[in-house]
Amino acid sequence: MDYRSLGRTGMQVSPLCLGAMMFGAWGEPDHEVSVGIIHRALDAGINFIDTADVYSLGESETIVGKALAGGRRDDVILATKFHGPMDVPMGQPGGDPNRKGNSRRWIVQEVENSLRRLQTDWIDLYQVHRPDQDTNVEETLSALTDLQRAGKIRAFGSSTFPAHEVVEAQWTSERRALGRFVTEQPPYSILARGIEADLLPVAEKYSLGVLPWSPLAGGWLSGKYRKGQDAPASHRADRMPARYNLDDPGNQAKLDAADALAELAEKSGLSLVHLALGFTLAHPAVTAPIIGPRTMEHLDSQLGAADVVLSSDVLDEIDNIVPPGTTLADFDKGYVPPALQDPFLRRRRFA
Repeated sequence: MDYRSLGRTGMQVSPLCLGAMMFGAWGEPDHEVSVGIIHRALDAGINFIDTADVYSLGESETIVGKALAGGRRDDVILATKFHGPMDVPMGQPGGDPNRKGNSRRWIVQEVENSLRRLQTDWIDLYQVHRPDQDTNVEETLSALTDLQRAGKIRAFGSSTFPAHEVVEAQWTSERRALGRFVTEQPPYSILARGIEADLLPVAEKYSLGVLPWSPLAGGWLSGKYRKGQDAPASHRADRMPARYNLDDPGNQAKLDAADALAELAEKSGLSLVHLALGFTLAHPAVTAPIIGPRTMEHLDSQLGAADVVLSSDVLDEIDNIVPPGTTLADFDKGYVPPALQDPFLRRRRFA
């Protein structure tokens, strides 16, 4: 497997990153099964694992720690995240306001909890899971810089930050002589291309590693959603039924696009999963998309995508189905505006 530079950190990572959100109560509750999936990924050449404290309230980190115990830790670039509340389930309101966010108080406390759960002395990439409008970014960067200097983390980054906040953080680091975000983890897939217009050019400008999450668009690009077929049984759909209700016009628009993309994949001799992952890998700003398998079958269906190289003709066909710059909000309106066929965004792909 060819490895890629993680921004300008000097660390080399596999072109696919193993996401651990589905390990634990949120997905696969059997720890041994989850550990087996992690070991299979490592044996296949993946050396990059991403988790977060909020994934099943720390259980995902605990599982990753178990998987890396016994000598595997040194060979892995290990990433985790902080921000969300740790005293209520993920996505639920309430909880202690000081047990979440991006304050120095919470960062210094929670990094110790993550280190304990992960059974490690250091975290290679510690990421701010979301912006926090109640905390000055200088406060956050200062705390992370101190952790880096103390050796508890090697580097730090952001996740799902809008482009203007990424730029603000870079400027703050320079003005205050602080460490800087070296990566950004945005949502990006064929169905969610909004970051092509702003975030990805900013990432290139500042030499950030880019780690797209949800490259299969929450399962829409798994190959299971086809026109004329019943909606498949889905772990995600059971938890979030509104997102997959085919009576919704926006979801019908996603189905139309997914079906057309599946036909393109078949014509190209690929699975839709490989087409979708190959699409994210093709952008020059992208380092490693995050795959999030819940089963060994999911993992095996995604591993080979690291070797997929899409031709310019296939990328043009993808642009014809889902124009550059399209966002999920466009699908929610029930259509994809042709006006988003921006020649500038097309050129970015082949930079």
